[in-house]
Amino acid sequence: MLLKKRIPKDFYKLFRTRNMDAYMTFLAAIYDENNAVYTASGLTIEEGQAIIGETISGMQIEWMEDAEETQNQAGNAVFETSGTPSAILNTLIRWGWIRSDYDERLNTYILSFPEYSQLYVELFKKLQSEDDSRERESILSVYSALYTYQSDQEKNNEILKSALHMSKNLELLLSNMQNGMRTYFDKLSRSKNFIEIQQVLVNEINNSDSEKYAILTTTDSFYRYKESVKELISQILNQSDRQKPELRNAMNQSEKNTAAYLRAQKAVAYNEEADGLVYKIEREFDLIERKYNKLVEQKAIFAKRALARIQYIFQEGSAKEDSVLRLIQMIDRSRGPDAILDEVRGKTGLTAPFKMFDDNSMYKRRDSSENRFDPLAIEQKEETDNAVITDFVPKPLYTKKQLKAFCDKNVRDGVFQTTSDTVQSVEDLEKMIFLWQETVRQQPKQDVVKLEGELHNGEGFTFTGLCIDLKNGGFDD
Repeated sequence: MLLKKRIPKDFYKLFRTRNMDAYMTFLAAIYDENNAVYTASGLTIEEGQAIIGETISGMQIEWMEDAEETQNQAGNAVFETSGTPSAILNTLIRWGWIRSDYDERLNTYILSFPEYSQLYVELFKKLQSEDDSRERESILSVYSALYTYQSDQEKNNEILKSALHMSKNLELLLSNMQNGMRTYFDKLSRSKNFIEIQQVLVNEINNSDSEKYAILTTTDSFYRYKESVKELISQILNQSDRQKPELRNAMNQSEKNTAAYLRAQKAVAYNEEADGLVYKIEREFDLIERKYNKLVEQKAIFAKRALARIQYIFQEGSAKEDSVLRLIQMIDRSRGPDAILDEVRGKTGLTAPFKMFDDNSMYKRRDSSENRFDPLAIEQKEETDNAVITDFVPKPLYTKKQLKAFCDKNVRDGVFQTTSDTVQSVEDLEKMIFLWQETVRQQPKQDVVKLEGELHNGEGFTFTGLCIDLKNGGFDD
């Protein structure tokens, strides 16, 4: 019996109600929960109502009153408020989307989905989910089906039929992408300014076809699996050619109309059917490859046209949108263009007078000496020998706390003595010079500073040894 004949007459009321999207969401949620592992015995009515309530709360569904959902059952003494989980579940049961059967062992009613309802609910799940992997799954499905058939000992032709179906779906997907690209070509050609072109490009980038195209062009999808599919097709055909003589010999060696002869004849026909399916898949995949290459070419042409359109608008502009060009055209078509130009010239004020020459004019030597450029001589300042060597000592911005810490690291028995390990960086050298400068400035009359020979270290620094007697004053922290 056809499933179509099992559908009750109220089944299609779901598509006429204002809450159609909400009903689809509830059915998909109950269907997923019913297929869970821990619900092997089926969902109860109370559990179904709880799922609907959680879905309403989680997705913040707003229920709308609708005449299709009103209950006009005779003798119904129980009044249910519209939009409650109990009323929604009973409506789905009454329309035939969900079946409620009494389980004597559990002593309660169990929810289940009729076979015709399962087909619709699975479609609802696909409509609600993001279709971002359909094209990749189509390629992988063809490859997986062919690989499974090539490894299968029984050589089930249903696997090849599934691969052929997936190949046709992929071909249809590429055709839809090409049609969508033609639509964007038309929108681009009608764009009159940069904002409209930008909107076309944004819409083209964010649509679902562009996402599918991006996945198709990745190295782990079309480019990779198309070669694998061709290789599998070749292996399957070669394997079938090797099996054909064996099957025909088995049929010829058997007597006609016997069981062995009929089995061999059926095997030969089954093998030929498989070859026909494989050849169809190969033709479909060749067509897929041509459409894919055409789509790549269309994408490149679309990008070039968009760039050319943008450059034209930026450089030339559009005559229909340029107000100056429109004004000139109106003046040319008028009866007295000269009088209009004279009147406009008299009423138009300019920010600067006309120039006979500009930067692009030809060079001409000036005869007059007016506004001639006379460079001024630079005043030479006499150098004085009053500079003190301490004026050239760098004074970095180090705090006294930092200088005190540097000084304490190199103090032994009240004497600051530099060693080859004292200076490890430019900052240490500056601190040592600044410490010597501050000590001399504070104690000019006392011989507390002594300079010794040059010191060298492994860091490449060469500096004069410094000894400061801090017992007699030294650095004031």
